[in-house]
This record gives sequence, structure tokens and C-alpha cells, in this order.
Amino acid sequence: MTLNFKTIRECVDLRGKRVFLAIDLNVPIQGGKMVDDYRITRSKKTLDFLAENGARTLLVSHRTNENDSLVPVYEELKKQYPVIFAKTTKETKTALEKTENGSFVLLENIRQLKGEKENEEAFAKKLASLADVYVNEAFSASHRAYASVVGVPKFLPHYAGFLFEEEVQNLSKAFSPAHPFLFILGGAKTETKLPLLEKFLSIADTVYIGGVLANDVLKARGEPVGSSSVSATAFPSVLLHNSKLCAPQDAVRSEDRIVDAGERTVADIRARAREAKLIVWNGPLGEYERGFTAGTEGVARALAESGAETIVGGGDTLAAIARLGIHDKFSFVSTGGGAMLEFLATGTLPGIEALQK
Repeated sequence: MTLNFKTIRECVDLRGKRVFLAIDLNVPIQGGKMVDDYRITRSKKTLDFLAENGARTLLVSHRTNENDSLVPVYEELKKQYPVIFAKTTKETKTALEKTENGSFVLLENIRQLKGEKENEEAFAKKLASLADVYVNEAFSASHRAYASVVGVPKFLPHYAGFLFEEEVQNLSKAFSPAHPFLFILGGAKTETKLPLLEKFLSIADTVYIGGVLANDVLKARGEPVGSSSVSATAFPSVLLHNSKLCAPQDAVRSEDRIVDAGERTVADIRARAREAKLIVWNGPLGEYERGFTAGTEGVARALAESGAETIVGGGDTLAAIARLGIHDKFSFVSTGGGAMLEFLATGTLPGIEALQK
């Protein structure tokens, strides 16, 4: 895919420049301490580039819960980089004026500031006034039309970070794939995934579904689903009878509830994966977050051993891969959950379009 935006490597003479870096620091925190630095590690190339080129970088990120603080992230970041923590935009401005070239200032959870989610123009201008250059490294947040994603780049020279660029390049392979192409889609929120399902039934050779999507199909086929999680709307019959669509053959049940995909399903996916040239996977095959992990982890192992080019993403998908310690067995691991799905469905994101203007 030809990128229609400039990337960070095209930034020249960054020494002393103030760089607004939108970055994903929404990492797992337990007991007030960060327990997984995977997202930070994935952005290390961009962080190192800015430090080595003498930029004074403002790190702007969020927590899913707007009341949560980024202080635990700051405590870990300062072990690797010279960084100052700022609670407000006023503190941020002062810190950026005082900090040395090659250093960082981390602003508190941006979702705590009014105007971020609303993308208020006055707020975006205020944020932009803190910097000379804008860089988006937060692909995983770029499906949100927030001020730090789409508002600030209107007022500054703007670029994509290295991870952002990698996300777009790798996920774009699904649009003109090598064949056989196996697409695996799990998780919940059927309504939002139907356009994606419809699109890839026309592109992929096989579309394997799990989770609520599969429950909906089984219900539409007249099979008993009991109290399993299903969608409020009926599964479209035009998709139901598509020969490329595959649902689990042996649903695992807990009482009258479907909670996972069984061994026959994993074996079927393994066989198809061995034949595939490209595999894209997002979402668990069952209720992974409730401890029903066998199906999802079985698929993770099968794909890791397949020999195909493998592109994977989604929160529970990444959790399974992390638990198994097999990150390096996949061709590309996307940091985007919702952003990955929206990009695959539409070919763009609000954050991408903001960089193209």
C-alpha cells in the first residue's frame, strides 16, 4: 500500500524542537504498578529516534478509564528515558521550556482533560501551542476522532511514527492478499463486525468465526444455544449460507452456555492454516476473559506453527499470545483492537485521514 502521509523519518532538524507525540501507553496496571511494557517496547524505535535527534518530546496518551493515572507508566519510563511528569497543560508548557534536548515530558491521562473526547477546536489549538511538530504513534487510538488524534495535526506539521507506519503497511496486506487467505474473526459485538465479515467473505478463501459471531450463526442454523451470548439482531441469511463461512464444529458448553470452541475446531483451523499463505486473526473463539482459554490458545499455537504469514491483533488475542510467550512466532502483532478492525473494514481511520490533510 502506498502511504499518503509523511513519516517521522522525514522530519529534519529536530534538535530543540517540541514534538507532540500521540502514543499508546494504555498498558496493564495492577496494584499501582505497570505489569506489561509490550506497547512501550513496540514504540521504542520512535522514542529512541526522537531522543537521539535532540527533540523535546511531549508524550500524550490515555487510560481506558479516564479517572486512572499514568503515574505508574511514568515510574517505569523514567528507568529508560529522562522524563518529567506533568499533571496539567500549564505544567507541561513549563516543563517543555526547561527540559533538555532529547528528553521527554509525560502529560497525565489526556482523557481527564475537557475537550479531548469532544475534539473541541479551542482545546486542540491549546494542545498544538505546546509543540512545533505533531507525530502520531498511537495507531490503536486512531479510530477515535479525539483532539489529540485529529484536532492537533490541523495546526502543526504532522507525521506518522514508525509503529503507526508498520501497522498500516502490514494490515493493508489483507486487501490484496496472497492466497489461500484464511481470515479468523472472534469476540463479541456482531453488529459492528458484520461489514467486516461481509467484506472478507469476498476477499478471503475461508472466514472462520468464533465467539458471539459463531453463536449467532449456530442459532440461525437452528442449533440450541441456551443462554449463550448472542446478538439482539438476527444473523443475515445472505452471509449465513456463504460457502466460505465456517463456524466451530464442536462448541464447548458450560451447562447450557457455549463458552469455547473444541478440539475438532482447533484441528480444522490448524489444517487450513498449514495450507494458507496469509492468515489474519482478531478476537477469541470463546469466553476467554472468563477462563475458557483452550480454543483460543489452541488456535494461537496452530497459527504460530503454520509457516504462513500471520497478522494478529485484539486484546484477548494478544493476551493469549503473551500467556504462551509466542509473540515472536507471528509475522506481525497489531497493537490495535478496535482500530485494527475498523481499518480492515474501511481501509482508513480518522487518525490516518488527519495525517493526510
